Amino acid sequence: MNTDAEAKIRMLKNSLRCFVCGLLGLLPVIGLPFAFAALVLSGQVRAGQKKYWNAARPYWIWGVISAVAGTLFWGFILSLIVYHTVAGTRG
Repeated sequence: MNTDAEAKIRMLKNSLRCFVCGLLGLLPVIGLPFAFAALVLSGQVRAGQKKYWNAARPYWIWGVISAVAGTLFWGFILSLIVYHTVAGTRG
C-alpha cells in the first residue's frame, strides 16, 4: 500500500480513537488515563493534519474538548480528595 495512504488512514483512525478516549475521559475514577491517552493521540493527529486533510476533524476536536474537560475536572476532584486526606490526618 502507498505510504501516503497509510499515513492518512492512521490519522483518520487516530482521530476516532481520540474521540472515544476523550469521551471515556469523562468517566469518574477511570477516566483520567483515557483523557491523557486522547491528548497524546491528539498530538499525533495534529502532526498528520499538517500534511493531509482530515475528514474526521470534528471527531478529533470533540475528543480534545472532552479530554481537556475530563482532565481538568477529575484532576481537580483528585486534588480535593488528596487535600482533604492530608488535612484530615493533621488534626
